[in-house]
Amino acid sequence: MGRDVNDLLEKAIYGNPETKPAERRLFLTTIFERVYIALTKKQVQAAPVYREVEQTMAKANNLHLFLNGNLAYSDYAAYIKIAVSQNVPYTVVNPPTPTPFALVLADKSQPVQKADRFIKDDLYEIDMAAD
Repeated sequence: MGRDVNDLLEKAIYGNPETKPAERRLFLTTIFERVYIALTKKQVQAAPVYREVEQTMAKANNLHLFLNGNLAYSDYAAYIKIAVSQNVPYTVVNPPTPTPFALVLADKSQPVQKADRFIKDDLYEIDMAAD
């Protein structure tokens, strides 16, 4: 009984403990196991929208799009337009620490079974080498 009271008091004072805080900082508040696709800053800033992101938004259910608010709106506006047309909710996140990622498309609550969550092109390599 005493342990339950202490747990309750700690939660009231400090809030619920956060799971995987380092992952949440890296992936714009979500965790790796829920990620369908994560794009780096340079990938999002590149002119054409990545087809894989658009296709995933069209096919998958229960999605949420997270965007890095440290970028200019014009960098990710095309992705917001697609998300709105596919009824995918989105959140612009201002990360508390630097992250190479500018876009994370994730399931809202369930783990995703996917072999590779990154599009490893030249822009990806540049951003990952910089951090």
